[in-house]
This record gives sequence, structure tokens and C-alpha cells, in this order.
Amino acid sequence: MPQGLRSAKTPSTVSHNEALPYTYRPPQAPLDVKGYPVAPRDLQLEQVHVYVRHGERTPVGIRLAPFIPEHWIMCKTGHQRRNHEDLEEILRTRRVVERRDGIATEGLCLLGELTDIGRQSTFNYGSALRSLYVDRLGFLPDFLQIRGEAYFRSTNMPRTIESLEQIIHGLYPKTKCNPSAVPTLLLRNGRDENLLGNTMSCKRLEYLQIGFAQAAAAAYNQTLEPLDKHVSKYLDGRPIRIDGKPRASGVLDTVRAAIAHGVKVPPEFEEKAIVDVIEQAVVNEWFADKTQEVRRLGMGPLLSDLSQKMHHKAERGAEDPLKILVHSTHDTALAAMCSTLDVFDDKWPAFTASITFELFKKSQPVVEGSYLQAVLTPFKPKPTPEYFVRMRYQNRNMALPVCAEEGKHLPGSPEFCTLAAFRERVKELTPVDWDTECASPGYVL
Repeated sequence: MPQGLRSAKTPSTVSHNEALPYTYRPPQAPLDVKGYPVAPRDLQLEQVHVYVRHGERTPVGIRLAPFIPEHWIMCKTGHQRRNHEDLEEILRTRRVVERRDGIATEGLCLLGELTDIGRQSTFNYGSALRSLYVDRLGFLPDFLQIRGEAYFRSTNMPRTIESLEQIIHGLYPKTKCNPSAVPTLLLRNGRDENLLGNTMSCKRLEYLQIGFAQAAAAAYNQTLEPLDKHVSKYLDGRPIRIDGKPRASGVLDTVRAAIAHGVKVPPEFEEKAIVDVIEQAVVNEWFADKTQEVRRLGMGPLLSDLSQKMHHKAERGAEDPLKILVHSTHDTALAAMCSTLDVFDDKWPAFTASITFELFKKSQPVVEGSYLQAVLTPFKPKPTPEYFVRMRYQNRNMALPVCAEEGKHLPGSPEFCTLAAFRERVKELTPVDWDTECASPGYVL
């Protein structure tokens, strides 16, 4: 054992090797390459926007202890990678997590940290992107040659940054990148972030979300009361409530994180009927019945960014080399985006769940005509290309309600929304004056 480290083997500690089987598992969402539905022949893929939740992580808080271990030794790979990077001698260090009691153990995870399993699943996601868009569709180049073909951005949190690093490595490993085209991982300052609802910059959004949480507690706490006789014994005798201590959302987070890592949870939390009731209450707290104002302030900026980049691609064509944009974000962003576009399934997004928006260009049919028609063709205005957007969430096509009307989608294929209809809806969701709309009584921007 390295000098200065003591064993942390206690009943409150679990390692990946000690993970146990379970009977209930929340939904998993690896990218399905074989089941991907190829677009009709006359649609040519132009650009892909990917929004993916980070990989499996430890719980963000200590809950249900000692029934679920407090300390997880499941972060060896990430720590070793950082410890052995080629850095200048002065920067070379070993990183080990120390507990409050002074015990330090190699591979011990921080709260909310991406685990070895999470690193593997996000690497697998990147590899699946490569299998789909490089190998199967031939849309992306096998070898990343030039800057500007790919765009990578993450929220400024270690678990999303590290997830994106793994995705990049799976999509374009070092051997598949020209030295001059090293992938750039982009971050934004907190006040400029739009990969989630930005309550830091928009106090009005924060105010509204607090109100919705209070309303959800009033409406759904009663649905949780029947569970008290089953689960309160794991909460120091306290009831499980939307606004409880711990909150129902925190309990669900800990249970799902444990199950995702094969950590045994109390048998009541292995019963789908119990977990489904908790999930329904929590999802309603976070996402249900949100107003147009919340949609504008929450996901409006992100959807506007997406819409503008697609419009730029449609306008510039080959002059815009950008083909794929991968964003590493959070479960709250995916659910909020689906809710904003009215296609949410009322289920909490799984680790590495993803949304893709694919931009397609409809090729113009070749019309054979007379010699005179051929001569006159250069003097006729060229037809304007048609563009379509397809949204996919957890391997399923999403037919957007806003595009359901005739003329707003590809005939016979409602999942292919016209770019014009999509942009029209996004415009309605885009704040015109961010500072004014984010103002709220009692808050100073």
C-alpha cells in the first residue's frame, strides 16, 4: 500500500468487484447502430446535433446510508489517467480522495464523480457514433482532417467534461486525427451556459422553478404517503416526500446510481411498482405542466442556438464544413428539451441517454426534357432546396406535434419536420430580450 494511505475497507465502502446483482434496473440507452432507421433515399444528411447525458456517476449526496454504502471505490481509471498524463515534472501529481476521518484510498470516488463504468459507457457511446456516422452511413470522414468538421462542448462540470473526453476518444481516437485537427473541447462561463436551464443568469427562471416545486409537493406528496410503510425505515423514520429530507429526487438519484453500478439496494427499491411511484412524483416536480415562459427561459436559448446553426448550414452548404456537434450535458436538459417540444415520455433520462437532431437536404429530381428546355434551363431560377429536421430520443424517432400539419413535414413521414416549421416554433420559444424577461420581483440581475 502506498505510503500515507490507510485501508478504507469498512461496511460503508463498496468497490466495483463487490457489486451485487439486482432485480430492478432503470432503463439503459446505449446508441442502437443496427436499429437506426435510414432516411428516405432522396434525403441527404447534412448535419447532426447530439445532446448526451453524462455517464454513470456516484450519487451527488449521501443518502440511504448505511443501507447503500457511503464510499465507492469505483474511480481508479480516471484517477490513473490524470496521474500519468505527460505533464511537466513540476505538475506531476497523484490524486487520491481522502475521507473526513483521514482515510485515503486509491480509486475512491468523489460525490457525483464519473465512475470507471461511466467512462466505459461514454467511450462506448462515442464508438457507436463512429460505427453509425462513419462506418455505416459514411457521413463523417474516417480521419478527422480539418478544423471545423466537428464541434464538442460540455457544461463546466467534471463528470460532463470527462464524459465528453471519452466520447471524443471513441469517435475520433488519436490515430484517426490529423495533428492539426486535434479536437477542441469547448466550455462556457456559468453566466453564458445554455446546455441547461440557466438559473444563475436568469433569476426569473429560478423563481418559477421554485414555485413549480412547491406546487408539485402539494399535489404529489399524497401519492407518496402509501410508500412510507415500505421505505421510511431506510430514511431514519422520515416520510418520503417531494420536499422531504432527503428529497424524493435525491432518494431516486441514489437508488438509480447504485443499481447502475450493481450495488445492492434495499429490496423495496428493487420493486418497480414502488420506484415508478417515486419517479412519477419527481418527474412532475421537475418537468410537468411547465408554462410557455419556463420553456422560453429554460430551453429557448439552447434551441435557438441549434436552429441558427442548422440555418447557417442550409444557407452556406458545403461552405460550412461543420457536420457533427456533440454536447455533453445533464438529465435535466434532455428531459426539459423533450418537454419543451412536447415529446417527453415522463421518464427520467438514463445515463448516456441522448437526443439527436439531424438536418437533411432533399435532393431535386432530375427532369429530362427537350433540347430547347435544356438550353433555357440556365436562365431559369434554380429551385430552392428543401430541408428537414428529424429528432431522435433514446433510439426513437420523435414526431413533433408542431410539425403535424400537412405541409410542415415530409409527406408520409411525420418525423421529418420541415426546417421552416421547426425554426418557426423555436422562434416562438426564443427570448427577445433576455435581461428583461429574466427580471423578477425580489431579484436584482
